[in-house]
Amino acid sequence: MDKIIQIERELIFLGLLDKSREIYSAFGGNSALSYIKSSHHLLSKVYHPDLNPDNEKKAKSLQQRLNHVGELISQASDEELIGLLKKGLHEEAKRKKKVLVVEDEFGLQETLRDIFRMEGYDVRVAVDGENGYQTFLDFKPDLVFTDIVMPKMSGIELVKKIRQDHPQIKVIYISGFFGLRNLKRDLNEDVLKYGYPCLSKPFKISAMLELVDEYLNNQIGLHRQA
Repeated sequence: MDKIIQIERELIFLGLLDKSREIYSAFGGNSALSYIKSSHHLLSKVYHPDLNPDNEKKAKSLQQRLNHVGELISQASDEELIGLLKKGLHEEAKRKKKVLVVEDEFGLQETLRDIFRMEGYDVRVAVDGENGYQTFLDFKPDLVFTDIVMPKMSGIELVKKIRQDHPQIKVIYISGFFGLRNLKRDLNEDVLKYGYPCLSKPFKISAMLELVDEYLNNQIGLHRQA
């Protein structure tokens, strides 16, 4: 078996591959290579039989596997390892875009979910802001498509909470109450500062899909009413 294929398989087994690709994407090759090599050495210490006397047999087996992984990594050039990480990023780019729909109106939840699925998106639905936040953490969507007026936590509060740790998240606000004075005031900061598009209910499905496609593909970044 090709050594790069073996390395890929072993990094997946050790839970290191996804994080390596994330580091490569954010910080470049040197940081990713350092992570792979340092993590491998750390795991070799963690799984050492002397530290695991109650499960010595399994520790020895893992230690042997880690030694083999170390040999494979030492035989591979930095260029080969970087190529492995790049391959994963290319595959990631081809995956379905993820859309989180946060909407408390049951019939509209189902309609939006079905439409996005038919258009090829990976979709999750949340019934309010609190549920939306937990779903966001689990699902890690590319886009949050959220109503504004909801029980427990409004769409604006949800987005502010998400943005604390995920400042680059893309958001489309939807509502039938953009005309309310207090609501407009609360929206102004988000819309003007972050360029989130808005859709007023009722909206045309074709307009919605066009907006989502353009926004996810970085063709728009300004507030827009449809």
